[in-house]
Amino acid sequence: MADIRTLPVTAELIDYAVAHGSWPVDDVLADLRRRTKALGGPAGMQIGPDQGQLLTLLTRLVDARRAVEVGTFTGYSSLCIARGLAPDGTLLCCDVSEEWTALGREAWARAGLADRIELRLAPAIETLQALPTGEHIDLAFIDADKGGYVDYWRELVPRVRPGGLLLVDNVLWSGAIVDDADAEPNTVALRSFNDMVAADDRVDVVIVPAFDGLTVARKR
Repeated sequence: MADIRTLPVTAELIDYAVAHGSWPVDDVLADLRRRTKALGGPAGMQIGPDQGQLLTLLTRLVDARRAVEVGTFTGYSSLCIARGLAPDGTLLCCDVSEEWTALGREAWARAGLADRIELRLAPAIETLQALPTGEHIDLAFIDADKGGYVDYWRELVPRVRPGGLLLVDNVLWSGAIVDDADAEPNTVALRSFNDMVAADDRVDVVIVPAFDGLTVARKR
């Protein structure tokens, strides 16, 4: 049985952590968070600034030149990934919402990164299937419809280079993942996804029990 370790993660604590990282929230990110919050309920899909910092760091750690994001929403995570890219790096974003990604486009332009981010508005599985089949991706971030995670993983893993990273958000689903009584479709889909990834001998994987659960997998 694992030791029980508890750290209440308050808004104040997150602000402290972010302020002591290398990429504090600047005006572009702060404005994007405000505009996303104004959307109401959907705003809960946006990652936090602490997770954004981690995405930037992980992107830099693998010296990513080719990155893919599945599920862009209003563009906060894509902006954080793009800021971590190598000088000649590019990010391909997959989404279906013109309305929400329009906020991201504006933020990317303000940050001077619009020329490094390509947005494809189409079902993500179609975009991924159309990519070259060779191992050319350095980093992939999946944060979209939970029922599609298995299919996205199957398309991305063969295209990620050895030593590259696959990052997957929401894999603990607010703790519901361990509630056997929870048969909600997203919970069931995430359980199946997590089991598949744990058994995938092409990757080394950990689940970070922070944010809403983040899978970090390294292609062997």
